[in-house]
Amino acid sequence: MNYNQTIICGKIVRIDPLRYTPIGKAIIEFEISHASKQIEASIERLVVCKIFAVALADMAKAISDMEVGSFVKLTGFLGKKNKISSQLALHVTHIDIL
Repeated sequence: MNYNQTIICGKIVRIDPLRYTPIGKAIIEFEISHASKQIEASIERLVVCKIFAVALADMAKAISDMEVGSFVKLTGFLGKKNKISSQLALHVTHIDIL
């Protein structure tokens, strides 16, 4: 089992300042708000949620130049927020501005 990919669209609602890891990699944490209608068990359901996301290196620098309120499509994988946290985060590997 080696497959872990997530694609989601939403509006950026928070962007933390760009910072650097101890080995010098750029890192940024941000949050998007998602809303959509999904079909579950043949019933239409409104899905509204906030997603915590993190990006590194060039992707982090690109996100640091974006504005809160931007609509984006994020692609990445799910993992822990960091080594010591059990919080789930979307680790962004690609971003499209919508």
